[in-house]
Amino acid sequence: MNDPQLDPGDIAALFDRARLRMARELRGLTQVQLAREVGSVTAASISQFENGHTKPAASTLRRLAVALRVPPSFFAAPARPPAQDQVNGFFRSLRSTSPRDRQQALAYVHLARELALELEKHVALPDLNLPRVPIDEGQPLQSADIEQAAAQVRDHWNVPRGPVQDVVRLLEMNGIVVVRFRVSIEKVDAFCVDFADRPVVALGADKGLRDRSRFDAAHELGHLVLHGLTGKIGDKVTESQAHEFAATFLMPADDIRSELPEGLNWPAFLRLKAKWHVSLAALLVRAKTLGVMSEHTYAQGWKALSVRGWRKVEPGPLGNPEAPVLLQRALELMETTGISFADFINRSGLPEADVRTLLSRDISERPRVEF
Repeated sequence: MNDPQLDPGDIAALFDRARLRMARELRGLTQVQLAREVGSVTAASISQFENGHTKPAASTLRRLAVALRVPPSFFAAPARPPAQDQVNGFFRSLRSTSPRDRQQALAYVHLARELALELEKHVALPDLNLPRVPIDEGQPLQSADIEQAAAQVRDHWNVPRGPVQDVVRLLEMNGIVVVRFRVSIEKVDAFCVDFADRPVVALGADKGLRDRSRFDAAHELGHLVLHGLTGKIGDKVTESQAHEFAATFLMPADDIRSELPEGLNWPAFLRLKAKWHVSLAALLVRAKTLGVMSEHTYAQGWKALSVRGWRKVEPGPLGNPEAPVLLQRALELMETTGISFADFINRSGLPEADVRTLLSRDISERPRVEF
């Protein structure tokens, strides 16, 4: 459908309002700001284009494409059902992120889904294999249910006992798209969007810590498994359930309980950090949750973390965070079939610079000098 040969009239006829909104949100613009950038169109007209009340003329589409830095063919509807209009992301705290930051992050995730679906025209990605634990609205989830759900997923995915080797790789092998992108959204923590065809987990590029990043990935998996399309977004209970899932998934009670110290034995905790690839903070919480450590010792432990500055930077760094490889490898495989990256971009109509941003693997623990 998105054939590079489409002429402007065809693109106007096939105009997909969701694509206009996605492009505008990728650029972090309001309708008013976009109208100002385009110059010959009002914010009211853009609103009508996005609502589907009217379609832009071919000449207007060309100007919109220039203002939004996308190829004109990006606006042609792809030959497949669109994502539901209101697919929301599970964001940690709605208070700490502005709606615009969230919209921009969501637009990148919508683009990641589009990229995966376009790649699937050329190569086979792993089938989506995600066990769901339906939540009974009347019955709040108990800790035992969450523990069981995490065990079920490990079992379903044949994860051996002990530490999970690579959480990101595990998600990708089971058909979940994982991206890390560097856009102007450092304030947005990791989040996920439960698209029915390809759920996407977005990990913040600013988190250069392997332990935190693994916990983030497991937390988002918790949302997909427990909350799916029906969970409340940014809700305290929803978030603490996903947190509990992550702790149980990464540190199953039967495997770790006997290893956890009762007291504040930091060398022992550092050894466990190196083995399980989780933070000292996460280990401390697990020791209390599993009843190995008393409330009093736990409180002392948190004080010690604060006093030593370990809540900001812990000792025992674990190296670079786990890197997603699925999309990159799919592209490389596609190129072996004779379709170059340039051909693919041309055929898909996707904006090249943004696709490169999604594929960026330049994440290291070292802070970057910014100019």
